[in-house]
Amino acid sequence: MASYQETLTDEFLNELMVDTATINHLEVIENVIDSLEQDDSAMVSHTPDGAHLWKFKYGSVEVVVQLTGTTDEDTITVWSVVLKLPAKDETKLMRQLLEMNCSSTFEARFGIIEDQVVVISTRTLAELSPGEVSRLITVVATIADNNDEVLKSEFGIA
Repeated sequence: MASYQETLTDEFLNELMVDTATINHLEVIENVIDSLEQDDSAMVSHTPDGAHLWKFKYGSVEVVVQLTGTTDEDTITVWSVVLKLPAKDETKLMRQLLEMNCSSTFEARFGIIEDQVVVISTRTLAELSPGEVSRLITVVATIADNNDEVLKSEFGIA
């Protein structure tokens, strides 16, 4: 016979499994953006194929959140542009970005998209908790905001 504590633990775990299986990622993303965005800057667009795209201002950067759909195989991608290329001393810039990728970007990373240095992170929705969604968006927004002005002043357009 199971003890009272084991029964409570089993019930909690069952509830947790149900909760993570029924997470409304759209609601979670919108709640996180509502808590971070400034000056009522949040915008959202929906595509006929079920994808969603949000943009919002955080400090000195614009953050973009893309959700490709709502199945476990779909992804959430968060990115923010921190510097436009070409830049001064790109060799030094690339080395600095690689070093930062190893030491200070957590789940995010610096990359290049269409001649722009970005902070980016992407994850499938499978087993993604609301806390992880919040952390993903917050990490990208914070790293971008903390580094864009420094990178622009040191490496700005060549």
